[in-house]
Amino acid sequence: MALSPNMNVMIKAAEKAGRSLVRDFGEVEQLQVSRKGPGDFVTAADVRAEEIIHYELSKARPDFDFLMEERGAVKATNNKGIGKSEYRWIVDPLGGTSNFMHGLPHWNVSIALEHNGEIIAGIIYDPTKDELFRAEKGLGAFIRNKRLRVSGRSDFDGSMIACGAATHSEKAVPFMAEYFAVKRAGADVRRFGAPALDLAYVAAGRVEGFWERDLKIWDVAAASIIVKEAGGMLGDISSRADPLVTGNVICTNANMFTDLKKIIADAGQKKDAA
Repeated sequence: MALSPNMNVMIKAAEKAGRSLVRDFGEVEQLQVSRKGPGDFVTAADVRAEEIIHYELSKARPDFDFLMEERGAVKATNNKGIGKSEYRWIVDPLGGTSNFMHGLPHWNVSIALEHNGEIIAGIIYDPTKDELFRAEKGLGAFIRNKRLRVSGRSDFDGSMIACGAATHSEKAVPFMAEYFAVKRAGADVRRFGAPALDLAYVAAGRVEGFWERDLKIWDVAAASIIVKEAGGMLGDISSRADPLVTGNVICTNANMFTDLKKIIADAGQKKDAA
């Protein structure tokens, strides 16, 4: 299946940014690092990658707006003051920054395309392994040209569930109760530290599920369509709200979704009651 023009543009931008990041990753000890907030670092590599992505995408699609991790909301380059565009790129130039800084090869570039509030395309690129996960609405999910499908498991015994915990955030308080609840259900639990890539692994069937609180939209946007197009389910941990808005994300296949959501939501309530 031929790639769409938008997907070609996204891949070109992600791979170019990825090459820049790989060069910096090879010299991680020399990176210029500044503190952006508790547990959240921004590196010179991060900023350079975002500049590359912005340049490539705005050159190819000057009518599209941006939402980027470092710069925030940015208007289309040819915006004439007539309001916002129907299209918006949502960009995380370096997901898994802490892993990157410590020389751990589990980090990613993430780009999503939104049309009138709906995510219609997304890619997650892992430059260290040259793995590119992609999806467009109604066209399926792929790693390069190999179709992705979520795991078909229906039980927790022997399954693997990925997770994340923002250790410097008050919203991470329920995490340990949730962690042990999932373990008691029989699952092996892993914390890899790059949520978009972890979600891509759900889409690929490498892990059965994922949950994390307090994520940002750029952590989830591209992954959301990749997971859905691979046959998975992605929702809010404790409600029916949009997880791209709340940032409280749970994801697995249709067989396990209701049970995993109940396990995690119940654990959080017990912790709150205590």
